[in-house]
Amino acid sequence: MKYVLVILSTLFFACGAPKVPVDAEVSADRPAATETEELTIHPILHGSLVLEQEGTRVFVDPYGGPELYKPFGQPDVVLITHPHGDHLNEETLKGIDLSKAELIAPQAVVDKMSKEIAFAKVTVMGNGETLSTKGIDVNAVPMYNLPETEDSRHPKGWGNGYVIQIAGKHVYISGDTEDIDEMRKLENIDIAFVCMNLPYTMGIEQAASAVTDFKPKVVYPYHYRNGDGTFSDVEQFKAMVNEKTTATEVRLANWYPEQG
Repeated sequence: MKYVLVILSTLFFACGAPKVPVDAEVSADRPAATETEELTIHPILHGSLVLEQEGTRVFVDPYGGPELYKPFGQPDVVLITHPHGDHLNEETLKGIDLSKAELIAPQAVVDKMSKEIAFAKVTVMGNGETLSTKGIDVNAVPMYNLPETEDSRHPKGWGNGYVIQIAGKHVYISGDTEDIDEMRKLENIDIAFVCMNLPYTMGIEQAASAVTDFKPKVVYPYHYRNGDGTFSDVEQFKAMVNEKTTATEVRLANWYPEQG
């Protein structure tokens, strides 16, 4: 693998943003990007990332201001997991050139999104649905809180996680979820991005337990700013996973430049 640095500006955010990140020293204002011949993953901020393969750029939950996305040009696909403002962020979307982009999102996102935001195409996906577009395959998978209650912050079926097949890799994007059975039963995941911020999603113990069940080849903890402004202990998460399995490599990236 080759390693490159991407310089990104940073804005402050509400809830808690580069081909595949790796275990590398990262300065506060220079998130690391990892490059392979086939796939690049750029961690941007919080729960936001950009996937690039030759000829296709995928923006996932773009958030943090449009300036962060200028280095990547126009997206081909934008995946949004659910309508919360750190995932469906209209301020960011309004500053991105979406003239050739296909939005893939659950119905709740499309219902809430302003008509001022004009994608070239909008595709609604529900849990369990699949599609192929622009050289990638997308499978919408559940994301929800436990226990399942009517007043849940993330009720089942309201939002999507995603398993994306891109550049020959199966990439799992958790969205905002807890350690649900559907996550634990995932198979053949090459790269996983797993959230862990209390009280909105899950703690590091739940996340580590789920990861050791579905055993992705690589996992990145992301979306780990807690509701009180603190950050989940991703080093401890890494230690927990390493203690239970050698099948998964835990890689840490700088999702929050203000941490230093």
